[in-house]
Amino acid sequence: MKKLYVVVDMQKDFIDGSLGTKEAQEMLPRMAERLAEIQAREDTDIVFTMDTHDSDYLETQEGKKLPVQHCIKGTDGWQIAEVLQEFAEKAVTIVEKPSFGYTGWQEIAAGYDEITLGGLCTDICVISNAMLLKAFFPEIKIRIDSTCCAGVTAESHINALNAMKMCQMEII
Repeated sequence: MKKLYVVVDMQKDFIDGSLGTKEAQEMLPRMAERLAEIQAREDTDIVFTMDTHDSDYLETQEGKKLPVQHCIKGTDGWQIAEVLQEFAEKAVTIVEKPSFGYTGWQEIAAGYDEITLGGLCTDICVISNAMLLKAFFPEIKIRIDSTCCAGVTAESHINALNAMKMCQMEII
């Protein structure tokens, strides 16, 4: 069985930067443990996504609705968390995405039997990418690693997990 683990937007700005949360900071060690387990088993490929904006972010539709500069390409906050750098260096690929969901999954995820997602934020980018993957690959098992996700709030995290479960994704 060919497996893929998608690490969604584990970037400094979402952990302890401009949009950081206590929940993201608490989840980070669990993500590092999970990736170490995956790497040791050698049975699952890893892909990282990176929320990536330009300096004109505040002029975009997203920037007008969320007027907080974050993940500006090349800044410290755009970088993947230091504790995850070694895993990112060994990833199959790192995807820079300018919006919540990445639309190029057909090129990356084709041929996998199971795709698991973890990362930030459960209620924005994790759910967006999970829904896209389910739409592109309706017969692939899509799983959400709930212990390696954090939402904007605890309530929105749970709501997103419930929505993904209703869309026939497995919550682990």
